[in-house]
Amino acid sequence: VLMAAKRVTKESKARSLAKAVSHRILIVTLDSVAIYFFTRRLDTTAAFVVLSNVYSALAYYGHERLWNTIKWGRH
Repeated sequence: VLMAAKRVTKESKARSLAKAVSHRILIVTLDSVAIYFFTRRLDTTAAFVVLSNVYSALAYYGHERLWNTIKWGRH
C-alpha cells in the first residue's frame, strides 16, 4: 500500500507576524469588552487590559524559553 507523502509547507515570517498581530488585536478587543461590561469604566478597563497584556507577554516568553529546554518531541 502506497502512502501519500505529507507535504511539509513552511509559513513565511510575514504570515506568522500577521497571525500574531491579528490574534493579539482579537484578544485585546475581547478583554476590553468583557472588562468594560463588568466595570463600566474606561480607565479601569484600560488599566486591566494593559496589565494583563504585559504579564501575558512575559508569561508567554517564559513558557517558550522553558519549552526550548525540553527535548521531548524534537527530531
